[in-house]
Amino acid sequence: MPHELTIIVPVYNEEESLYAFKEKMDAFLGSSSHDCIVLFVNDGSSDNSMPIIEEICGEDPAYHYISLDCNHGLSTAIKAGIDACETELVGYIDADLQTDPADFEKFFAYFPDYEMVNGIRAKRKDTIVKKLSSKIANAFRRSMINDNITDTCCPLKIMKSDYAKRIPFFTGMHRFIPALIQLQDGRVKQLPVSHFPRFAGTAKYHLWNRLIGPFFDTLAFRWMRKRSILYKVARKG
Repeated sequence: MPHELTIIVPVYNEEESLYAFKEKMDAFLGSSSHDCIVLFVNDGSSDNSMPIIEEICGEDPAYHYISLDCNHGLSTAIKAGIDACETELVGYIDADLQTDPADFEKFFAYFPDYEMVNGIRAKRKDTIVKKLSSKIANAFRRSMINDNITDTCCPLKIMKSDYAKRIPFFTGMHRFIPALIQLQDGRVKQLPVSHFPRFAGTAKYHLWNRLIGPFFDTLAFRWMRKRSILYKVARKG
């Protein structure tokens, strides 16, 4: 494989942050100990995001993109990126600059011993409403599925691609990626990462879909986990 890590960047109406995001990502790519490529997944943006993505990818061979036919949501955008990945490792980061791609570097030390490294936004720079809703949703999820993941939705992750490609995807699955890796007996390491106020634009989620959506998705995950099919081939001839 020519590159070791594909970094998925879901994009939905992020025209104001994409150039600044590339500057941050370029700094990481230039210093990284691993070969990396960036894969933008345009999730039906209605602003100028797609032309900017095409410009970036046309000028720099480290950047690539796929564009979905319409807005499908974050879970589908991540799945599309994983499906397109051809490297041993696959990562995920948002384009809003609230996390720093430089933090990916400290993740590498935990492979191949772990199947996933998940960030923890230890000092979140979000609004009180956003932090409170996230805290409630995380506490409810942990109590219901006992995954022991502190910050399941942290937009900074790296996974082994073969595990990521076996994740049973569904709408809302982005809230359970660490638990879905654990469902395959995968080991998940959690590390604190930097967090910053949103660079530009507005968040795509509000109090309603930060609480109600995770509630029903957690119930769906419990149902799926009880009925999941897991096996290992002992012998064949």
